[in-house]
Amino acid sequence: MTYEQFWQPLTTLYDAAEARAVARMVLELRFGLTMTDVLCGQAERIPDAELRPLQHRLLQGEPVQYVLGVAEFGPRTFAVGPGVLIPRPETYELCQWVAADLSTTDAQRPAPTILDVGTGSGCIACTLAAELPRARVTAWDVSAEALTIARQNAKRAHVLVSFAQVDVLAPPPSSFDVIVSNPPYICEREKAAMQRNVLDYEPHLALFVPDDDPLLFYRAIARYAVKALPRGGSLYFEINSLYARQTEELLRQAGFTQIETRRDQFDRERFTKAILQ
Repeated sequence: MTYEQFWQPLTTLYDAAEARAVARMVLELRFGLTMTDVLCGQAERIPDAELRPLQHRLLQGEPVQYVLGVAEFGPRTFAVGPGVLIPRPETYELCQWVAADLSTTDAQRPAPTILDVGTGSGCIACTLAAELPRARVTAWDVSAEALTIARQNAKRAHVLVSFAQVDVLAPPPSSFDVIVSNPPYICEREKAAMQRNVLDYEPHLALFVPDDDPLLFYRAIARYAVKALPRGGSLYFEINSLYARQTEELLRQAGFTQIETRRDQFDRERFTKAILQ
């Protein structure tokens, strides 16, 4: 099968540029072929018996990351499966914000303690543990399946993260210097505008909140953070841009100050940081 024969049928689901990108991802991550290799016809040396099942799964709408079992996140590759969300590039921007803030911490001070709430694949927790070697990172998720994958990713990244199965709606008492979270924030009514490969394959538990309570998890995490953080402690969220102002007001009412919301690479309001006063 040629490279063109692999990617062209995918245009029934993607535009041509995205179909080619998906095909290149498969050839690079599964078969180790560079684009130069592909242009030199190396894809034709791969047996059809290996390529066709992958193409079939892609044509069913399955995300390429699930087909391959891995997703790229910043400079690292994470194991993924249907039990966890596929890490998005904008979430890496949140990690960069946290890492940049904490990298300026005085080395003479105790190592910062970080909690990642709703860790999923562990991409945030493992990234912060890798990029902030002094930090002590804890990660919670309500899903046992997600935690199994997250632990694999900690080993893959050669980092130490303390994982625990915790429902943030009923969290245990503890204390941290920093809390970061990318909680479920898509309202049920937004499903109509979403792509099939997300709706059919990614875990709804990690995606959706009730239409009548879109800030359910933000409220619960903020309430917990007020008890768990010291004065001056930081809370970072990935947010639904539709509710940026409401999220800021929620944090303000909870007792946070210095609230800042930033846009992501797609120019959407996507991240909010707040300091406990």
